[in-house]
Amino acid sequence: MTRPLIGVLALQGDVREHLAALADSGADAVGVRRPEELDKVDGIVIPGGESTTMSRLLQVFELLEPLRERLRGGLPAYGSCAGMILLASEVLDTRPDAEHLNAIDMTVRRNAFGRQVDSFESDLEFEGIVGDPVRAVFIRAPWVERVGPGVEVLAQVPAAAGEAAGRIVAVRQGSVIATSFHPEVTGDRRVHELFVDLVRG
Repeated sequence: MTRPLIGVLALQGDVREHLAALADSGADAVGVRRPEELDKVDGIVIPGGESTTMSRLLQVFELLEPLRERLRGGLPAYGSCAGMILLASEVLDTRPDAEHLNAIDMTVRRNAFGRQVDSFESDLEFEGIVGDPVRAVFIRAPWVERVGPGVEVLAQVPAAAGEAAGRIVAVRQGSVIATSFHPEVTGDRRVHELFVDLVRG
């Protein structure tokens, strides 16, 4: 699989930026709005946006159960910000009718950085990425409050970040990765390259 076909859930959020980042990282990237489009992809990206809106639109476009089924079947996935929230098994501070995908055994607090810490940028040491630290942009972002035994922590906010220090902001479980920040907006393609390599594997 030289250039895997990776979909970006194209219901809401920063779809165009992820399509560009995936194309730069060696994948053929397409927007996904319908179950038949989901059927064709080798991996899926769930972008940043507004998680409760995306949850509702997944139901409107009849994608919620097909996406859950493909994730249960091992479809590689990467979620950034709102995508991290949707991939979680438990979400705090969300609407009671919001749905999520149960793809990573973790508890995520929605809008944690937005309410408790101002949106900010930080350099992160990221497990599996060599070279310079990853520049992370947090915009009203979630953080992870609990991970299950099968979940690998890939990055935490460094001590210099004050109130947010030590918070988990990137995780992996099997073929599913999630970050609370937005690598698609910085021009650093290494997180997307990591995901494309995972899909190839």
